[in-house]
Amino acid sequence: MDLETFSPGSGLLEPRAALRSDAPALDLNGTWRFRLSPTANVPDDFAQPAFDDAGWDELPVPSHWNLHGHGAPAYTNVDFPIPVDPPRVPDENPTGDYRRVFDLPDGWTGGRLRFEGADSFARVWLNGHELGFWTGSRLPAEFDAGPHLRPGRNVLAVRVHQWSAASYLEDQDMWWLPGIFRDVTLTRSTADVFVRASYADGRGTLSFAGSGTLSVPELGVADLSPGAEVTLEVEPWTAETPRLYDAVLTLPEETVRLRVGFRTISIVDGVLLANGRPLLFKGVNRHEFHPESGRTLTYETMREDVLLMKRHNVNAVRTSHYPPHPDFLDLCDELGLWVIDECDLETHGFGMIGWRGNPTDDPRYADALLDRMRRMVERDKNHPSVIMWSLGNEAGVGRNLAVMSDWTRERDPSRPIHYEGDRSCAHTDVYSRMYASHAEVELIGRGEEAPLDDPELDARRRGLPFMQCEYAHAMGNGPGGLAEYQELFEKYPRLAGGFIWEWIDHGLAHPEHEYAYGGDYGEPVHDSNFVIDGLVFPDRTPSPGLIDLKKVFEPVRFEFGDGVVRVVNGYGFADLSHLEFLATVEAEGETVAEHRLTVPAEGGEVKLPAGSGPGEVWLTVRAVLAADQPWAGAGHEVAWGQALLSPLIGEAVEAVEAAPATWTAGLVRDGGEISVGPAGDSAFDLETGRLIRLFGVEVEGPRLGLWRAPTDNDTYGGLAGKWRGLGLHRLTHRVDEVELGDALTVRTRVAPAATDLGMRATYTWTASDGGLELRMDVEPEGDWADPIPRLGLDLTLPAGAVEHVTWFGRGPGEAYPDTGMAARVGRWRASLDEFQTPYVFPQENGHRADVRWADLGAFKVRGFPVFGLTARPWSAFDLDRARHRPDLVPGGRVHLGLDLAQQGIGTATCGPGALPGYDLRAGRTTFRLRFEPS
Repeated sequence: MDLETFSPGSGLLEPRAALRSDAPALDLNGTWRFRLSPTANVPDDFAQPAFDDAGWDELPVPSHWNLHGHGAPAYTNVDFPIPVDPPRVPDENPTGDYRRVFDLPDGWTGGRLRFEGADSFARVWLNGHELGFWTGSRLPAEFDAGPHLRPGRNVLAVRVHQWSAASYLEDQDMWWLPGIFRDVTLTRSTADVFVRASYADGRGTLSFAGSGTLSVPELGVADLSPGAEVTLEVEPWTAETPRLYDAVLTLPEETVRLRVGFRTISIVDGVLLANGRPLLFKGVNRHEFHPESGRTLTYETMREDVLLMKRHNVNAVRTSHYPPHPDFLDLCDELGLWVIDECDLETHGFGMIGWRGNPTDDPRYADALLDRMRRMVERDKNHPSVIMWSLGNEAGVGRNLAVMSDWTRERDPSRPIHYEGDRSCAHTDVYSRMYASHAEVELIGRGEEAPLDDPELDARRRGLPFMQCEYAHAMGNGPGGLAEYQELFEKYPRLAGGFIWEWIDHGLAHPEHEYAYGGDYGEPVHDSNFVIDGLVFPDRTPSPGLIDLKKVFEPVRFEFGDGVVRVVNGYGFADLSHLEFLATVEAEGETVAEHRLTVPAEGGEVKLPAGSGPGEVWLTVRAVLAADQPWAGAGHEVAWGQALLSPLIGEAVEAVEAAPATWTAGLVRDGGEISVGPAGDSAFDLETGRLIRLFGVEVEGPRLGLWRAPTDNDTYGGLAGKWRGLGLHRLTHRVDEVELGDALTVRTRVAPAATDLGMRATYTWTASDGGLELRMDVEPEGDWADPIPRLGLDLTLPAGAVEHVTWFGRGPGEAYPDTGMAARVGRWRASLDEFQTPYVFPQENGHRADVRWADLGAFKVRGFPVFGLTARPWSAFDLDRARHRPDLVPGGRVHLGLDLAQQGIGTATCGPGALPGYDLRAGRTTFRLRFEPS
């Protein structure tokens, strides 16, 4: 049957550019009649104009039918959800029939039906006449409608099959969502044009291929003919300075408006250049996604994505793993993002069977793969933001890559070609990898990577720029190691940066789970929450990972010295004249002075204001927008840096230790308790030495804790399995001795069952200066081979005892050893709810780092010198058991974690784990805290 054909389509018109034309057009989006059948073998009589569809449902177009009550979504990352038997497909093949009746305006003649996207195989009829079929779900298809249009009433009928031979080309780590999910238009435009606008040495060169004449009024260009060339002074287009010139293409039957950006992409001595300057990608991978509409996005949603990226210092997008809606590229042109435009191709599931039968190397699929490449290049060729073509993703190797690459080089030699799946780089212009470790990236930067077997290919590859098309997998809590990657990218000229995987969590709105992931719709084959791996949550709220990324990607650096700050311009194509620099002096987190700094446009050394005050005095310098920009308003913070003025943290600790004692009663035996202070509002259990009351609040603990609810990185990287195997989630606590003198000393052993490993924990309590001081000495027993989750104290209070937390330390958001670059030292306040990071898949979260002191309402905790803090209305074990946000229900206690250290986060969901320096190893250590009344 046609579904199993290798042909990319029939009846299709030649692909052409996406253009803004004044030619008449009818928007055919809206409410269509719809019928879903479980198989493909359904009569096609519905295509006849007289067919009665009164019993059918209604469905909005564009949309995915399984997000409107017709079937259910399914998620896989690598595996195909159907048997791998190309080009054959199952009999169970959901098939959607669509009908749309529209009236043709008076005097209308001719026209093309244009479909921007339908998944995965679609056939179209107009007034009962079959126009043809097409595949390539995320690419446009056009048909000549003119011969079959009628005055007045017209009936458009489309049949869409979920599975076809083309499905084997579209295994792209996302929800399988069939349907007509992009716009449908009847247009009388036939225009096509390829504008070439290069830039060198302050001058731009303009020409175009096609028909008609081209004018750029702002540049004084009028009636430029096809093939003619003009060179003139222009401002270049870059992602930092997205200068566009309005152009008009005049044709006999229509006028087309374009926006032209002058720029040249080149590779010189292994370095990727834009307009002759090194180009460093600070990028993200972006799937098209919305939690309610899937891959059907509004213009407003696309704009929101671009604005969020710009506001978080992202400068580049890889359109993983298919061309986006054309409006998105218009926004990248306008607002400024470098784009790698990727073909609608991924065959990842063939890797599970040793790449046998892979379409990339099957000559029967050659036409289909070339067709997809042609349709992408022709559609998007006029966008200055598109600076590289990608052949696809995770499609193995094979002869069809050469077919795609060779055609693209001939059609558009101005843009380099990308493909990661072939390590030989035989058909590409850049060396691209996924999830290479920091150590390997450094070797590549030095040109010292492991050689290829073929000396000629090896020599060629060593002369190519290197980029990580995917790195720092942003799944759940993380990613860790961002700063270290960026340091390498900026150190070695060969390294062109990379693209974080990925932009957004693909959680579908769900009435029970809030957001659904793989398996929540009963799919027999799925990849669970691996689709929840973005820098923004499904509702596009930035995650801590995106906040950190903004800091790591900052285009301005601050280097503090004795009384001065050196402001370093990290832009590649702009100076600092659009920024304003503000300095704030804070003592113990309270502002004591504010200043405006005068910084040269090129950057340089600036004298800093002096500052003094009680406790720690910090200086924060901020770079903010001096005036409104198209992507953010004046005052938007672009970059910041901090320096400690006085005193050193250790000096502050010594001052606390030297304070005179005001309690004289000390620790007193009182029946079955040991009370503290004249009021006796704090007390210990005499038998166990356990704190039971703290400044009038009933408490449990504190006691040594090693467990955290595993992060996705802990789980997928294998650490969580080791921790569970060791039993760190089920520790037993034994009190060996309680000794009361001037201090209360409690000696304990903490250990899991079924092992001889353990921790000796000795708690020493002293009363002084109206507070309680705790010293905990920890000594491991046995051979602790693997990193441990955390090392700290667990303390619980009654529900309601903590409603808000005020702290002096790093904030306002969470931070772990290799994350939290965006957390700055200050005084912060958050409610108990705000202390939680709402990851779609619950896991360890909300840790505030380097806390000097925290006021919990019920009492205050002070570190010697600092500690880590979590505060939750549920325990780490509740967090561990939860699978969706609604599973977390506040209990009768508030659970505090007072931490000496946490294991690093890393990116082991897909990539390297935490760098060795961030591993938490068991060892002898001492932890000191002070508890005071609020």
